[in-house]
Amino acid sequence: MDERILELKKMIAESNNIVFFGGAGVSTESGIPDFRSVDGLYHQKYDYPPETILSHTFYRRHTDEFYRFYKDKMLCLDAKPNAAHLALAKWEQEGKLKAIVTQNIDGLHQAAGSKRVYELHGSVLRNYCEDCGKFYDVNYVKDAEGVPKCSCGGTIKPDVVLYEEGLDDSTIRGAVKAISEADMLIIGGTSLVVYPAAGLIDYYNGNKLVVINKSSTGRDEQADLVIQGSIGEVFTQVLRE
Repeated sequence: MDERILELKKMIAESNNIVFFGGAGVSTESGIPDFRSVDGLYHQKYDYPPETILSHTFYRRHTDEFYRFYKDKMLCLDAKPNAAHLALAKWEQEGKLKAIVTQNIDGLHQAAGSKRVYELHGSVLRNYCEDCGKFYDVNYVKDAEGVPKCSCGGTIKPDVVLYEEGLDDSTIRGAVKAISEADMLIIGGTSLVVYPAAGLIDYYNGNKLVVINKSSTGRDEQADLVIQGSIGEVFTQVLRE
């Protein structure tokens, strides 16, 4: 077994307050595309880049086009939790992992069994009427013709944080508290370029900072352990006896 995997196993064994901070790389292993990777398909079907479409301004001005992209690209409802999700849920059940802080909006951590999940950017599974606040599930939104409407006539908005929108205060407070109290912080599947989410790492005070990502990140030099690779494969190796 790789020395770095052995070191990670040792660090996990010695920790009782682990927090996991994850990004798109955790979900891509479940077949969910990273919408920031602009491929030929986007250029063929859409007149704007994903970041423009998924902005507050675009949502307000071009709600029809927003929903065309959103339903096509952001609702991957057949995706299942992968090895990374399942490992984190297992460690939580064992009392080692205390919280997950995720930039993902797919709900796969909860589907795997994780309970304490701070969703920095919201969730596609929650939707609400902008007029009366009535809740709608994701299937209602996906099956609606064009822009989904409430029974009151209002527009239904996904409970996701669009570009130009602020993060939820209570979610941020919970995430900051969890990270600041952690004795081990594992960063996985994120290049840490999306702010303000990536800035939450600064609240970690411990000496077991681990970065697991396929490419290098801006936190590699600060980390006590860096493993370049698939988060699911790394966790699978850690769980092997």
